[in-house]
Amino acid sequence: MSTLEKLPVTVITGFLGAGKTTLVRNLMQNPQGKRLAVVVNEFGDVGVDGDILKSCAIPDCPAENIMELANGCICCTVADDFIPTIEALMALEPRPEHIIIETSGLALPKPLLKAFDWPDIRSKITVDGVIALADAEAVAAGRFATDVAKVDAQREADDSIDHETPLSEVFEDQISCADIILLTKPDLAGPDGVAKAKEVIAAESPRPIPVVEVAEGVMDPRVILGLNAAAEDDMEARPSHHDGHHDHEHDDFESVVIDLPEQVDAARFAERIERLAKDQNILRVKGYAAVKGKPMRLLVQAVGARVRHQFDRPWKPEEGRRGRVVVIAEHDDIKPDAICAALVD
Repeated sequence: MSTLEKLPVTVITGFLGAGKTTLVRNLMQNPQGKRLAVVVNEFGDVGVDGDILKSCAIPDCPAENIMELANGCICCTVADDFIPTIEALMALEPRPEHIIIETSGLALPKPLLKAFDWPDIRSKITVDGVIALADAEAVAAGRFATDVAKVDAQREADDSIDHETPLSEVFEDQISCADIILLTKPDLAGPDGVAKAKEVIAAESPRPIPVVEVAEGVMDPRVILGLNAAAEDDMEARPSHHDGHHDHEHDDFESVVIDLPEQVDAARFAERIERLAKDQNILRVKGYAAVKGKPMRLLVQAVGARVRHQFDRPWKPEEGRRGRVVVIAEHDDIKPDAICAALVD
């Protein structure tokens, strides 16, 4: 790569649990001969996603090319975290040929795009494209508005009415900023759910945006890398609920980290998480647990009451079989004592 060429950056956004880390992992393992670097931003200080990606490191994307930012949303910590991280990646030898940024599931992508106008980097990098992931089952079920059909009917009757929830605003901003939308988990949604999800996305999109179904994060990199969108120069086409606001806060959401003792049984622990999500309106649970008699670490990823778990790798000696999970919910639903009681005997 010529030093005069701008380094392409792909921003991967999408709501909590849409499958961003799974997609990035597959891109890392199929880099089409490119040297990749990855920046992963997590909500909460348990580095689950970064740890998963580092375990998948390969010569074209070694562990030192994978950087975590856990000090808050990267669009809110540009000077302190984002810019130094990008500069550090650009200084690597050999230099990466493409950077992938996995945003937090609660991040608004447009403020991040504005960061690419930062004087120290704007002449050196370009936003190749913004990829938004949308969970087909969740979108079809109307989880980003209290009642999608009711909201649609009220909007048709009166354009001045705004009945959006904070969750739906995050979702809509992510859709509005995208160059391509990947509709994930189509198997869980079924044909009717996929069709409904596409209708919802089309209604929220400010312009025609390609929508591609993807299962288990398997996507040909040629479809989403090399778009040459130069998104930083195309801001007006990407409207946001937060246009005109200087600050982007996450006060509507909160996370709590729970330390876990050894669990008796993996399936029983998954049932606890499912019950927690239903009883306390939890959006996301992710982390690790130790299970008695098992040498492997139990990786847990939950979106609402949908829980996935697997033994991913042996515990490292320095980890001491210490289980931890981060629980994310809207501010009023975070009750640490009740959450701890639901997960710990």
